Amino acid sequence: MSFLEEFQTTLESLPAMLQRKYAVMRDMDKSLSESQRQNEQRCEHEIVDIERGIKTGNITPDASVIRFSDEALDEQKHCIRIADEKVALAVQAYDLVDAHIQQLDQYLRKFDEELRRERDTNAAAGVSIANSDGNAKPGNGSGSGRPGRKKTRLATAAAQSDAPMMDLDLPVDPNEPTYCLCNQVSYGEMVACDYPSCKIEWFHFGCVGLKEQPRGKWYCSDCAIMKHRRKGK
Repeated sequence: MSFLEEFQTTLESLPAMLQRKYAVMRDMDKSLSESQRQNEQRCEHEIVDIERGIKTGNITPDASVIRFSDEALDEQKHCIRIADEKVALAVQAYDLVDAHIQQLDQYLRKFDEELRRERDTNAAAGVSIANSDGNAKPGNGSGSGRPGRKKTRLATAAAQSDAPMMDLDLPVDPNEPTYCLCNQVSYGEMVACDYPSCKIEWFHFGCVGLKEQPRGKWYCSDCAIMKHRRKGK
C-alpha cells in the first residue's frame, strides 16, 4: 500500500469521528442552554424574595450574608462543567484534524523525496546516454553520408513525456555538447537537419514545432531558406 493509499484509508474515518463529536457538542449545548435558562429563572425568583425580605425586615441588607440558594449555586457549577466538557471536545476535534494535517505533510515530504530520487536517477541516466551519443552526433563519421540521421534520439528521462525537460533543475555536465536553436544539451526527442552544411544539425522537437518524427527529408528554417535560394540561382 502506498503512502497516499494509507493516508486515504485513515482519512475515510475522520468525517464520521468529527460528526460524532459535533453531535455530542450540540447535545451538550442544548443541555447547557436549558440549564442556564432554568437557573436564571431560579435566581430571578430568589432576587425577588430577597428584595421582599429586605423590605419587610426579615432579611438584613448585608451583602456579606445575602447569597443565592445552594440549588442555584450547584446548577451554576453544573453549567460550568458542561461548558468545560464542550471546550474539551472542541480541542479533541481540533487535535484530530491537526494530526491528519501533520500526517499529510509527512506524506508530502516522503513523496517529494521519492520524486527527487527518481529525478536524480533519471537525470544521471539521461546524462550518461547523452554523453555516449554526443560523440557520434556532430561528426557523423559513419562513411555513409547522412543516412539514418533522421532517427530521433530519446533521453531516458523524457521517454514517456512529450514536454521538454528544460525547466528541471538537473545537473549538467559542463563538457556536454549543446544543440538546437536554444543552445541546450540533448534531451527528449531530437531531429537532425538534412541540409549537408547545417551549422546546428540537431534540434529538439519542441523548439522547431514538431510533435512526431517527420517523414522524408527535413530542414531547419535557416537551411530551408538557404536551400530555396540555391534553387533560385
